Amino acid sequence: MTTPRLISLDVTYLVTEALQLPDPERSRPARERSDGEPGVPAVEIRLTGKLVCRNAAEAAIVAAHLPEHIELTRAERGCLSFEVAATDDPFVWTVEERFASDDAFATHQARVTGSEWGRSTAGIERQYEIRRVAR
Repeated sequence: MTTPRLISLDVTYLVTEALQLPDPERSRPARERSDGEPGVPAVEIRLTGKLVCRNAAEAAIVAAHLPEHIELTRAERGCLSFEVAATDDPFVWTVEERFASDDAFATHQARVTGSEWGRSTAGIERQYEIRRVAR
């Protein structure tokens, strides 16, 4: 079992990243590219966790901005899936994201930081775990 550590992706998001030793990407043989040359193993970025509001005002901000945020994210190049769902607790949403690559995820994070969603929800707690999974 790995031990999570707290990291910061940017001023908006605090996440936990599972530490895996040894790195599965380094211990796995490189995959071949279509031209027969060895390539970098394909990885998928998976984010899972919760968006946790402190009060009804924060929950209202999430509810107001979430539909557009979901629509824009799902339209991003490299977004494999993006689900944000309400829970029985009206202040908590589950979040599950899958991106095709590190670059796709980084592009998503950059877009979100400058978006209306990012600005409006910057103070809302995120409890996220991000994993790199070989495909």
